[in-house]
This record gives sequence, C-alpha cells and structure tokens, in this order.
Amino acid sequence: MASNWTLFLYVGAGVFVIVFGLIVFSLVRYRRRPGDAEPAQFENNFPLEILWTLVPLAIVGVLFVATYRAEARVDAVIDHPAVIVDVDAYRWGWRFAYRDGPTVGGASAGPASLGTPHAPPELVLPVDETTRIELSSSDVDHGFWIPDFLFKRDAIPGQTTAFDLRPHATGTFLGRCSAFCGLEHAEMYFRVRVVTARAFAAWERSKA
Repeated sequence: MASNWTLFLYVGAGVFVIVFGLIVFSLVRYRRRPGDAEPAQFENNFPLEILWTLVPLAIVGVLFVATYRAEARVDAVIDHPAVIVDVDAYRWGWRFAYRDGPTVGGASAGPASLGTPHAPPELVLPVDETTRIELSSSDVDHGFWIPDFLFKRDAIPGQTTAFDLRPHATGTFLGRCSAFCGLEHAEMYFRVRVVTARAFAAWERSKA
C-alpha cells in the first residue's frame, strides 16, 4: 500500500540524515590540526555498541510489522465477491471470462510482421463492489499491472492467483503486462473501465 512506501521513505530519510550528520560532525569536530598529537585511543564502549545494535533492530522490527499488515490487507479476499473474473494472459493479449457472464478480450498487438496494433481488451468493473480476479497464464510469465491502482500480480503458467479488487472511483485506467514476455511485450496492454452498478448490469446484458 502507498502508506507503507511512505513509511519506508520517511524512515530511510531519517536514517540518512542521522548517518550523514554524524559523518559531517566527525569530520569537522575531530579533524586533525597542525601540531595535534595522536588522540587517546579507546575500545569496547558497551553502552554505545548495544545502542547501535538495538536501534536498527527496532527500526527493522517496525518496518516488518508494518509491511506484514499492509500485505495482509492487500492479499485479503472476501467470501462472497460481487463479480468473479477469470483472467488469462497470453502472448500478446488478455482474456476476461466473467463467471455466469460474457467472455471478452483479445490480442492488444498484432504479429510484428503486420505492425498493426488492435484496440486493447477491456476489463469492466463495478465501482464500490468487490471483484475477484482469478489470474493465470497460457504460455509464459506475464504481469497484471494497473499503475493507477498501485497494484500488480504475476501471471504464472500452471498456477492460478486469486485476489480482490474494489475500485472506488469510476473512469478508465490503463493496464499493462509488467513482465517481459517476448517481441510484442510493450504492446500487451488493456483497459480497465470502472462503471456504476447499473451501468455494469447494462453492459453484461449487452454482451449476453
């Protein structure tokens, strides 16, 4: 989730400022001046060693817990989604088979020898409803990626990956394959059109 990335950014920035600040402080405060004798040497500052061991462990622990909770929310699926769609990725297109509904999709790019791109296949989703995606691949590894949703899942041959999508705004969004899959990989995209429940029902009837 975006909030988890933001947490990592702030923590990383804080660690950078502290480490860089200590380096600059040491260079300025303890620089050698003409005529200076060798400073006194010491070792085994146990309180300091314990501190710089426990603080990173605590930071890693906080980030681990935050990441685990974020992934649990992203991976959670409900028992009774409003819509279930079997999504099949193949070179170089997408097939969307709605359970008890239509099957739509197709190639988003023609053979390289033709050089004629097709209209991208369209995945239609109802707004504020949960849609279960059952993702698979017919040939090689692909990636189901919707940048505006901040969401990506791998499509792996012989394996079905289930996840839920619940869009909260209507509109049309671009989806792409995120795993290099061959010659026409760059043209393997699709559209996600999020509509109202009434418009979704009308769309299903029009495809019957």
